[in-house]
Amino acid sequence: MAADLPRMARTDGQPALCLVTGATGYIGGRLTSELLACGYRVRVMVRHPERLRDHLWLDQVEVVTGDALDPASLTAAMVGVDCAYYLLHALVEGQGFEKVEDEMATNFANAARDAGVRRIVYLGGLIPKGEELSAHLQSRKSTGEILRKSGVPTAELRAGVVLGSGSASFEMLRYLTEHLPAMVTPKWVRSRIQPIAVRDVLRYLVGAAALPPEVNRAFDIGGPDVLTYRDMMQIYAKVVGLRKRLIIPVPVLTPKLSSLWVGLVTPVPSSIAIPLVKSLRNEVICREQDIRRYIPDPPDGLTGFEKAVRLALTRIRDAQVTTRWSFASVPGAPSEPLPSDPKWSGGNLYEDLRETVISATPEQVWSVVESIGGDGGYFTMDWAWRIRGIADRAVGGVGLRRGRRDPKHLMVGETLDFWRVEELIPNKLLRLRAEMRMPGSAWLEFQIEDLGHGKCRLQQRAVFVPKGLAGHAYWWAIAPFHGFVFPGMNQKMGEAATSGAAPVLSKT
Repeated sequence: MAADLPRMARTDGQPALCLVTGATGYIGGRLTSELLACGYRVRVMVRHPERLRDHLWLDQVEVVTGDALDPASLTAAMVGVDCAYYLLHALVEGQGFEKVEDEMATNFANAARDAGVRRIVYLGGLIPKGEELSAHLQSRKSTGEILRKSGVPTAELRAGVVLGSGSASFEMLRYLTEHLPAMVTPKWVRSRIQPIAVRDVLRYLVGAAALPPEVNRAFDIGGPDVLTYRDMMQIYAKVVGLRKRLIIPVPVLTPKLSSLWVGLVTPVPSSIAIPLVKSLRNEVICREQDIRRYIPDPPDGLTGFEKAVRLALTRIRDAQVTTRWSFASVPGAPSEPLPSDPKWSGGNLYEDLRETVISATPEQVWSVVESIGGDGGYFTMDWAWRIRGIADRAVGGVGLRRGRRDPKHLMVGETLDFWRVEELIPNKLLRLRAEMRMPGSAWLEFQIEDLGHGKCRLQQRAVFVPKGLAGHAYWWAIAPFHGFVFPGMNQKMGEAATSGAAPVLSKT
């Protein structure tokens, strides 16, 4: 995304060394990937190195243990650094919050200056002019001022709502819109906001490393759209195929009450929701676009709100599209979820997982897995599958009437009862995508793992991505039936694979 931008250079010909703080956070983890992709050397400073184990770039970076409240650890982390990224926002507000933030920034500024760092880059928040600021925004403003006065050229990038799966602001928007078809909301839903896609934030962060040394200032950064929070919810609903939301703003919901309301409706922790909600009472729009003089827009332009939402929604919302939920397992863009993101990010995904260890070869197990459906049935409670097919036909679906093309072998793309074969790797994987009528998208997947010595593990996984409140209700309505159908199905498939030669060894 930043391949067309100039790089910070060194006189010795070596790639510049960037220090990334907050690498376990949403922006820091993604920035590290971008810097590596652009040819920079990267050192990450974290308080808890063990929390980096799920990051895909771990073996490509230098990891140092440090804390911005510990000047000695900062001194060690800054050795040889050319550009230092300050991404240490503390969202939790409480007694002494602003003092701690100022101390962290001061320690960081002093360590960077003493180490001869050539550039500091800080991601702050958009600061409205002439309005009373929340403690969160005031602290971000103060942090920027401390860093700019450090004697090290500093680029403070001020952003509002960042759009990408895993961003706290985006997840709050996602859950509010998906869970509430009608809502009484605080008046801040009318506040104007200039959101920005995470891919554009990362472009500015990477590009800021190579700014001229005389540049020491704040820049407003935002996407091409200025919207109210209510606009954002309605557009999100349209993108995911939900009905237009009924939104009634009222003046009686204070920021504290609003944050409690958000905490009830969404899984975003209240410690994060409270400062976010308080910040939303301010209008956060760009007052200047000077950053474009130094970092041009990407060739295809900045990302609009609707496109940013679509990029963030890697888990599909409509069974008719070809995007696969499995894409999210190996993220291909910063707007997608990462394994290291908080558990509450990425939207709702329900699953039922069963495993069986079988005394059989992968080929024997595969022959059973590939024979599923059609006249052969589903190994247990076939009458329940037939009832589900009848119910599907009653609401205009395909039901079980399509059967299967061949009794023994499947092909990617072909239909199988009310499924479609989405992925097939002989002796390893079969993934079926549901084409029955339901308020969401569903898959049934079978994976075979060769354990050696004539044994295999068969993993059976049902996945459901709900669409709106009806989708959640649907899952919880059918979940009890899964408890009857899926365990027996997994066990019977194992028994069929062994052909009675040996018992199933274990079940979970």
